[in-house]
Amino acid sequence: MELILFILLGACVGILSGYFGIGGGFVLTPILLLIGLSPIVAIATSLLYTIGTSLSGIVAHFKMKNIEFKIGLFVAVAGLVATQIAHPFVMFLEQLHIEEIVIPVFYILLAGYFSYSLLTYKEKKHEHQEGQKRAWLAPVFIGLAGGFISTTLGVGGGFIIVPLLISFLGLPPRKAVGTSLFAVFFIVIAGFITYSTSTQIDYSFAFTLIIGAIIGGQIGAHLTRIFKDTEIKRFLGILYVFTVINMILKILGFSMLGLIISLSYIGFLLIIFTLRTWKHVQKNKEQEQRGESS
Repeated sequence: MELILFILLGACVGILSGYFGIGGGFVLTPILLLIGLSPIVAIATSLLYTIGTSLSGIVAHFKMKNIEFKIGLFVAVAGLVATQIAHPFVMFLEQLHIEEIVIPVFYILLAGYFSYSLLTYKEKKHEHQEGQKRAWLAPVFIGLAGGFISTTLGVGGGFIIVPLLISFLGLPPRKAVGTSLFAVFFIVIAGFITYSTSTQIDYSFAFTLIIGAIIGGQIGAHLTRIFKDTEIKRFLGILYVFTVINMILKILGFSMLGLIISLSYIGFLLIIFTLRTWKHVQKNKEQEQRGESS
């Protein structure tokens, strides 16, 4: 029974990963913390899981031409450098025995900022010009920030890469999602290798989650075809709001309530995804029937 539940958990987070371009660790790490894993083990497990979700999402987004490879490479290389800076920082926090407070607070501050930026962001007319030349400095900054936070918090980095690609470079959300997953794949490999040498990981548990992630990542990526860019941004912004709530509850000692809230929002999103997909399929069937009758 546990095996099925963990596969389903992996699949659900994988759907969100493919849809939002966040790798999955952003959603999974708080859940692992809430069910009792130590911060270091939760981070390492999430990084391994995110390798699977990113690869699955990349395959789907590549087929849909949603990846800006040049930007993604700049972000990835800068992110790889930042992972090597972040790991000693996390080990330092553990030595001081303050990681239980610092990491959740870090989550709260970042999630709060990005929820605000996504929910209040307004597009500018020049931002959707596909041929516009973009400076290398912005992708490098995004990669440094994403890589550091990826290794520090056990997230894929897409947690901040997606909103920054949208706000700094003006990428449409679909391309921001695909490009983020491409960069995140390389960043989390480096981050995981760094942790795996010093952290005991339950690989059977992690790979159970990855099985579900491979399936879920494909589904999530294809969902971006059905939803509008504004909807993707809004749902992601609200996801950050719920993460802030979860982490505050954990610090206050209400971990179970935080877990229930987190899973409730994920369940809500999955219901929305299911209903919209069904509606989309029905619409396509009706169009096919009209075409055959004419």
